[in-house]
Amino acid sequence: MHPFASYILRSYYKATGWNEDNLYANITRSSNAILDFTVPRGLHLSVSKSPNSLFRTTYSMNAMPSLNGSVGYIFTSCDLDIKSSGNVRFKDMLERFRVFDQPRRPEPKEEEFFDGERVDKRDYLLYGRFYLPTGRLDALYSTRLSPTLQALVAAISYPPSNLPPEAVVRGNTSNFIINLQHDVGKWCTEYTWSADDGMWGVRVLHNFGKLGMPNEPSGDSTERAPDPRAVGLKRVDEEDPVDGGLKGRVSAGAEFYFSAKERSAGISTGFRFSTFPDATPPSFQLSGPASSSPLSSSSKLPPSQPPTTITALFNPMLGHISSAYSARVSRDLSLSSRFDFNVYSYESEWTMGTEWWMRSAPMELDEAGEPVAAASGGGGEIRGVVKARASTKNDVSLMWEGRIRNMLVSLGVVSDFSNRTKPIKAIGLELSYFSSDQ
Repeated sequence: MHPFASYILRSYYKATGWNEDNLYANITRSSNAILDFTVPRGLHLSVSKSPNSLFRTTYSMNAMPSLNGSVGYIFTSCDLDIKSSGNVRFKDMLERFRVFDQPRRPEPKEEEFFDGERVDKRDYLLYGRFYLPTGRLDALYSTRLSPTLQALVAAISYPPSNLPPEAVVRGNTSNFIINLQHDVGKWCTEYTWSADDGMWGVRVLHNFGKLGMPNEPSGDSTERAPDPRAVGLKRVDEEDPVDGGLKGRVSAGAEFYFSAKERSAGISTGFRFSTFPDATPPSFQLSGPASSSPLSSSSKLPPSQPPTTITALFNPMLGHISSAYSARVSRDLSLSSRFDFNVYSYESEWTMGTEWWMRSAPMELDEAGEPVAAASGGGGEIRGVVKARASTKNDVSLMWEGRIRNMLVSLGVVSDFSNRTKPIKAIGLELSYFSSDQ
């Protein structure tokens, strides 16, 4: 489950039109959602509040295995449509398998004038969190410098008396990170500098093929509203017909980093293939009541090809190769597998995972007008998701996430079948509640 601060940050990106999925760091995001989900450890409680559309507060506490907590504050320059935990769209609160929409060049902010003078300001987000009893302080500042340029500044500070052992060895009590992101749709480049180890890094991602239209919303490949202007027009992602095989788009990227203090460097390359969305462009799909538009009937048809993502990563210096295949095999079931191999040590690992969405049975009316359960539960409201993964290293994880009344709940367990004395490595429960006065 996304922490409340992550939910606010994603809402801020959506409101300002920034596509965080067009980053090299997120190239394996679809498979990671199934294979690398985080199981809660112990008992975790969080309560958050949105007194207005600009300011939010969040409080969290870990009751087990040790007692600690944190207090956070978030402020944004633009209004955000934040829901409460009882009515927020459930899929917006967790990482899940998705085939993302076509990348597009960010559009400039609409100009605002008052008394003939331009008064629109630059969007920004401020976030701070204080941890108890360690006294650690985290801070984040994100702002849009231009329509295609975004800057992030992050800082971490520890009181000298509460430094973790690894920080004491390095002799550092804090860290300061600057990240600059330049996204033009076709290309996306990141520049990073870290004060802790003097590290400089560059990441770049290139998308082959056509771009989406600038005025389309980005995001999931389902649950989109139709655009009447698109009727009769050629799809933006339409290609010449090819017999057989999956049809999609390709992205490739690389990263390079160098640390002057540590006198070390690293490099990696990545590749991603994603199928085109369903038979109609995702931005035009119908999510509401039936319409007379030609798109309304085609949007309810099954996908012309299974939504699929294939990724491959290679680190030549460490000799590490990782490849993953993920696909949605039915409306509510997605599967993923990943193979990791090291060319130097010949060590390998195979990881498999699944994501199954649970729905309530749809209700129908009988002849007397009384509600009755339908024969099939495929079209009901989402009430939870079950994630499971297993690897050749005998690690098995299982997690359920859902909503109980107005509270979001995560329950999970991590097992190690190779350890007969202690097969259960960890078990945890996370409860999250947040409200909004908007």
